[in-house]
Amino acid sequence: MTISVFLVEDNIQIRTNLIPALEELGSANVIATAESEDEAISWLSHHKGMWDLAVVDFFLKEGTGVGVVRWCDGREPNQRVVVLTNYPTQATRIAFRDAGADRVFDKSTELEAFFQYCLSRHAKCT
Repeated sequence: MTISVFLVEDNIQIRTNLIPALEELGSANVIATAESEDEAISWLSHHKGMWDLAVVDFFLKEGTGVGVVRWCDGREPNQRVVVLTNYPTQATRIAFRDAGADRVFDKSTELEAFFQYCLSRHAKCT
């Protein structure tokens, strides 16, 4: 069984590389993507309970990932929200944790930890 992932990332090159990596390394199925805060919130509001893991970037085409994470605050107990960003400053980590993120990962140095997290979520869903 795979985990259902909603990916919020505006960079097409990152999406193109991340989706197959998530499927192969993270035992995940990316069921939808969004490029902006409004697009992400719209999808989430129409698909409550249909995803296991939301992966959110900080800077989006319009808006930020902080608003997306904050919107997910009322999610189901088994759903997780993580941030995958190029801007993992201490202030960024605090802002996302305060908004309700379960974890924050640096795209450039913590990809292995991110995929391990995805695998651990897969193990809990099977």
